[in-house]
Amino acid sequence: VQLQASGGGEVQAGGSLRLSCAVSGRTSSNIVMGWFRQAPGKEREFVAAITYGGGLAYHSDRVKGRFTISRDNGKNTVYLQMNNLKPEDTAVYYCAVEVGRLTVTSMRPDFWGQGTLVTVSS
Repeated sequence: VQLQASGGGEVQAGGSLRLSCAVSGRTSSNIVMGWFRQAPGKEREFVAAITYGGGLAYHSDRVKGRFTISRDNGKNTVYLQMNNLKPEDTAVYYCAVEVGRLTVTSMRPDFWGQGTLVTVSS
């Protein structure tokens, strides 16, 4: 399984970005797709997750109400729409896939994307 993330960039506070993660290779419907982020000097943080079928989704308290995770199974792509961005959202964002354990409130990824940098200026 390969994951290719894109969509990062630099934006001013209050702005929006949409991240995409294309998933390729042998996958099944028995997966959870999600996003993590890692700010400079900090540990990697779980941001959001969604089941392949889309019936379950989760957003961390720090992004709830501002970020929305979604997926397009026809394109094997998961998205993270980020609105009202804040400087503290600055980080490298990683997409991830977990196989088999269909829980969205946490993830133990089996596969990782390469990361895409989001920079929010004040």
